[in-house]
Amino acid sequence: MKENYILILGAGLMQKPAIQSGKELGYKIALVDGNPNALCVPMADIFSPIDLKDKEAILAFAQKLNQDHNLKAVFTAGTDFSSVVSYVAGNLGFAAHTYEAACNASNKIQMRQCFEKAQVPSPKFIEIDHNFLENPVLQNLDFPLVVKPVDNMGARGCRMIRSQDELLENAKIAIEYSRTKKAILEEYMEGMEFSIDALVFDGTLTITGFADRHIYYPPYFIEMGHTMPSGYSPTSSEWLSLAKTFYEGVKALGLTHGVAKADIKLTPKGSMIGEIAARLSGGYMSGWTFPYSSKINLTKQALLLALNETPKEVLENREKTSIENIYNLPSKEVSAERAWISIPGTIAEVLDFSEAAENQNIKDVFPRTKAKDKVSFPLNNVEKCGNVISNHKDYKIATESAERKISKLILKLEKNNSETLSFLQESLDTDFPPSAFSLPKEVYKKIDELPFILENLEIPEFLKPYLENVKDYNHRTIQESLDFFEKITKTNINTKLDFSDFKINFWHSLIRGGLQGILYLYENK
Repeated sequence: MKENYILILGAGLMQKPAIQSGKELGYKIALVDGNPNALCVPMADIFSPIDLKDKEAILAFAQKLNQDHNLKAVFTAGTDFSSVVSYVAGNLGFAAHTYEAACNASNKIQMRQCFEKAQVPSPKFIEIDHNFLENPVLQNLDFPLVVKPVDNMGARGCRMIRSQDELLENAKIAIEYSRTKKAILEEYMEGMEFSIDALVFDGTLTITGFADRHIYYPPYFIEMGHTMPSGYSPTSSEWLSLAKTFYEGVKALGLTHGVAKADIKLTPKGSMIGEIAARLSGGYMSGWTFPYSSKINLTKQALLLALNETPKEVLENREKTSIENIYNLPSKEVSAERAWISIPGTIAEVLDFSEAAENQNIKDVFPRTKAKDKVSFPLNNVEKCGNVISNHKDYKIATESAERKISKLILKLEKNNSETLSFLQESLDTDFPPSAFSLPKEVYKKIDELPFILENLEIPEFLKPYLENVKDYNHRTIQESLDFFEKITKTNINTKLDFSDFKINFWHSLIRGGLQGILYLYENK
C-alpha cells in the first residue's frame, strides 16, 4: 500500500518544526534542499538535493513522489520559496495560495505595486538594477531611504541610505544579493516594528502570533530579538490598526489559503507594511516562541491547511476582534528570543558562566558559532552568533531571563588578529560598528586621555555613574564586564597593565569592545 507524504522545501533548522509536525500527523516526510548536508536531512524519509530556486525540478520530483507514493501537501517555513510551494501545489491540485499571489508576496516590487493599487499603506518606492544606477532620478532624492534586494530574506543586502554618498555602493550590494539582480529603493519608515504570523482561510485572517521586534545598529537593521506577545493589547487601537492594515495587505496580494507573515511598523503616519510573505516566519517565531507563548503548535495547524483540512485547534481557541473577519489566537505566556553577537575576530573559546537556577526559564540555546569560527559585527540577521529563547508567565521575568543568559555567554577571541585590533583602535564615537557601551562624547574624550599603562584597575571617577546602568551588545554592564575579566584572567585591582604597544588604553578597549575587548588586549600584552 502506498504511504502518504508531505513534501517540505528546506532541510535546515527553521524547517525542523514542520518535519516534526508532519510526522506527528502521521505522514512520511520528503525533503528537498540544495545542501545535502543540511541539518535535518537525516530526518527525511526521502531526500533529494535540489536547489530550491528550481521549481521545475521540484515539480518533477513531486510528481514522481506522487506516482510512487501518495503526496498530500507541499509546504515550507522560514525560506524565500513560498512561490515554488504554490507552483508545485497548484500543478498537483493541492490546497495553497495561488502561484500569482505567492509571487506577489515573494517579489518586493510586485508586492509594492499591489499595495499601491489597493491603497494599502506602504513606502513609496523605485525599482533599480545595475542599468538604472545611471538614471538622473537618483540624483534628486530625499533621504533617508532604504535599499534592499527584491527577493531575499534575513536583512541581507538591506541598509538605510542617509545621503547621496551612501547610495551607489550600497545599491550595488543590494542588487548582487538579489537572485534576479534587482533591488528596491524605498522611503524609510520611522517607528516601532512588529512581526505578525497568521492563517488565511475561508475569507478570514487569524492572527496567530504578534511580536515586538527589537531592531538595532543603523544604518543596518539587525534584529536582536523579539518578544511574544506584543506589549500592545489586542483591544488597543494600535494593535487593531496594525492588524487591519495587515489584512488589507493580504487581500491586496491575493492570498486566500495558507499562511501569511508581516513585517509592519507603527509610524507617525499610522500603520505601514514593510512586507508580507506567504509563509510562516523564520527567526524562531512560528516554530518556537509562538508555541511557547500560546501552547499551540502553529506549524501543525498550518500543515493542516496545506492538507486541505480544518485547523480545529485554531478554530476552538481563536477570539473575535472588533474588526470583521479578523480573529486573534491569544497568548497565555510570554516568550522572548534574544541574539548574541561579537566584535570582529576568530573565536578561541566559548565560555558559559550561567548557573542551573538561572536557566530554569530558558527553553532553547542555539549557538551559530564555535571555536575557530571567524566572526564579525553583523551586517544582517544571518551573521549573529546565536540565539536564546525563554518562557515565563511574567513579561519582565521572561525578557530578563533571556538577556541574563546571553550576558553569561562569553566568546573569547584568538590572539594576534588584525581585524580585532583594528576594531578596538577605532574611535569610541564611530558610527558603525558602534562601541559596545554608548556613553556621552565628553566621557569618551576623558577615556582617551587616560594612560596606556595602568598601575591598577581602579575605576576612574567619571565612569562610576555608568557602571550599572549601561549595557553592551550582549546585555552586560560595565561592572559585570570588569567582574568577568577579573574572574577569567585571575587579575585583581592591584594588577599593573601595559597596553602602550597597542596605542589604546584599557578603558578605551573596554568601552569599544566590551569584555571581549579587554580579554583580547590582556591575552596579547
